[in-house]
Formats: sequence, C-alpha cells, structure tokens
Amino acid sequence: MKKLYESKGSRAAQLRKRKFELVRTYTIPEDLLPGSLSLTHRKCGKPTCWCARQAKGHPIWLLAFMAGGKRHVEWIPEAWVEEVQKLVEQGRKFKDAVAEVFATNAQLLVLHRQEERKRRKKRR
Repeated sequence: MKKLYESKGSRAAQLRKRKFELVRTYTIPEDLLPGSLSLTHRKCGKPTCWCARQAKGHPIWLLAFMAGGKRHVEWIPEAWVEEVQKLVEQGRKFKDAVAEVFATNAQLLVLHRQEERKRRKKRR
C-alpha cells in the first residue's frame, strides 16, 4: 500500500527531516512521568502545631496526572522532588515530540492530498 506521507517538494522534505530527527532521538523511555509537580501548603489540623497560627501551612509537593480517564494527585516526599521533577520534564518533552510527529504526519498527508488533486486536474 502506498504511504499517504509520500509528498514531494521542499516543505515535505523539511517535515520529514524533522519527523525523523524526533523519531531517532526518542525511544520509549520506561521511567518518565506524566502530569505536573507543584508546591502547595496545607494545615495539618493539629491545634498546637505552628501551622495553625500561620496563613500558609506546611509545604507539600503534589504530582497531578491523568490515568484511566481520571485525575490523580499523589503526595511526593521532599527527598524525591528533584528526581520527580526531572522525570516529569522529560515526560513532557517526550509527549511534545510525539505530538509533533503526529502533527507532521497530518501535514504530510495534507500535502500529499493537495498533490493528488493537482495531478488529477492536469489529467483532465
């Protein structure tokens, strides 16, 4: 079957070049994390704790992500924050690269379709 992304021309060549750069750059990494890591503050609820007299409360880190169509929020220990942040950032870069490959394929499909229309018009 003929590939739908076999457009010709400089724009198609640029798109394919970028696509293959991304594909070569990324394998499916097994340790990346989805979502976002954020710092927030919560009061613990103990009346004698310092946080009961403060506006903010205790600092806590939360990882928010989607899984199975549901939003999940997980508390992250302070000692893990640096590593989790790296994995979330790498996950975001990977997700962005995959989205760019998808968009490139769609653009190549559009170019191919336009070329097909031009060929048909010339035959008439």
